[in-house]
Amino acid sequence: MKLNFDTDNGIGTRATFGVVVLETDETLEPEFARMIPRDGVALYHSRIPMVAEVNAETLSQMEADLPAAVRLFPPSLDFDVIGYGCTSASTVIGSENVAKAIQSVCPNAKITDPLAAIIAAGRHLGAKRLGFLTPYVAEVSAKMRGKLEEAGFDIAGFGSFEEGRDPMVARITERAILDAAIKVAEAQPCDAIVISCTNLRCLNILEEIETHTGVAALSSNQALAWHMMQLAGLHHSQTGFGRLLQM
Repeated sequence: MKLNFDTDNGIGTRATFGVVVLETDETLEPEFARMIPRDGVALYHSRIPMVAEVNAETLSQMEADLPAAVRLFPPSLDFDVIGYGCTSASTVIGSENVAKAIQSVCPNAKITDPLAAIIAAGRHLGAKRLGFLTPYVAEVSAKMRGKLEEAGFDIAGFGSFEEGRDPMVARITERAILDAAIKVAEAQPCDAIVISCTNLRCLNILEEIETHTGVAALSSNQALAWHMMQLAGLHHSQTGFGRLLQM
């Protein structure tokens, strides 16, 4: 017996998002699931190869791998925004090259990455002086610091866990991140504190950081989710995840 059926416009009636996630990332997807609104918004993930050791060479390799990762998204969908979920690789590759690689497959999608999103978020908040916290080895941290300074920000306090292994970054405790963020913010006066890396577990502690420091806290995943919603025209205010998502 052949049955009749109806069709509709699918899940993404308000927006369709794609996020390219690192093979080694354990944090982005759970955090995104809590920030992206559910009604009428479709969120799809693809993975991109990445070894455990984070350095400029391994990060650069992902530029060549991005198109293949994007091709694993459902081909029948028209994506509104695609985000590339790696702050350090976006810094090494360059946001413009990330966009070029993704749009070689999805030319009509708007593109962002955590570095571009943090810059957009900092400007949105009117921040000029940033406290800057990373887990990266010195070479990668220096590159991102340079990108933020090129974008017009002054780096006030800076600190890094200097951990080059991505699986270890995912195990850094929220308490350790909170204490480090407070220490960096207290080093020099700042308008906001940036906590870089999609694999750091920041979402639960952003408001606590803001309470302790008195300034806005921006994390890679929070800023990326916010920027994707902004680019899609979704104005979704929510509490619990820092000032940025309340604006």
